[in-house]
Amino acid sequence: MLTVETRHAVHQDHAKTMGTDELRRHFLADDMFRPGEIRLIYTHYDRFVMGAAVPAGQPLTLDKVEETRTATFLERREMGVVNIGETGSVSTGDNRYEMQRGDVLYLGMGSGPVTFDGAGRFYIVSCPAHRACPSRLVRLSDSKQVKLGAIETSNKRTINQFIHPLVMESCQLVLGYTTLEDGSVWNTMPAHVHDRRMEAYLYFNLPENGRIVHLMGEPQETRHLFIGNEEGALSPPWSIHSGAGTCGYTFIWAMAGDNIDYTDMDFVQPNELR
Repeated sequence: MLTVETRHAVHQDHAKTMGTDELRRHFLADDMFRPGEIRLIYTHYDRFVMGAAVPAGQPLTLDKVEETRTATFLERREMGVVNIGETGSVSTGDNRYEMQRGDVLYLGMGSGPVTFDGAGRFYIVSCPAHRACPSRLVRLSDSKQVKLGAIETSNKRTINQFIHPLVMESCQLVLGYTTLEDGSVWNTMPAHVHDRRMEAYLYFNLPENGRIVHLMGEPQETRHLFIGNEEGALSPPWSIHSGAGTCGYTFIWAMAGDNIDYTDMDFVQPNELR
């Protein structure tokens, strides 16, 4: 079963007027991980797609998606897949990739139908591509690890870069995930914006009652979302990217836009936020 929800882009002036329900309707990505289903959110932010496939023991195939008006979903797109569940597999054509928890799969433009199987919980991101890059399975040991922050500032964390120029080739998709160390809560502080790219987050490894306070909005017009396990947020280019949790957690970040320069961001210091 395939379900696709369309999200239109929101201007920052409109976002200033939104209440809680409206903010959540436009920017919260929830209810993606349903057993036996593929559920996608098709956004008008750089035509980025985020979603999930949970085969629950029965294979699920992602092929034609009406919103793209192409013969197959990946005809003019590239895709990243992160397995946040138990062992599963992803297949395209004659290629079958066994994915453990934490593995990341990149599928290049033109890969054809994609089949998900096994006990995996597969997080999916995709964006348009103008050239085909080789598909590749990237395990945690193959990722580029970056350690940032400190216990004193409550933001000591490990960043693992997977679909990233230092690890592999992609067209415009950049993806990795960040894990907070014990005692740290801030996923990104100072906050930042990047006008040339949109970004999407997925938070996981939270207990049932754990929550993330995800900060968004313009630096001088901040808003927030309370986000639970296996839920995410869409971050427009004009919005800050930051948040703090009530417990330990990991979040997947994925970006698409004009460039693949991970460091292309403008930081906003805490005393500048409003």
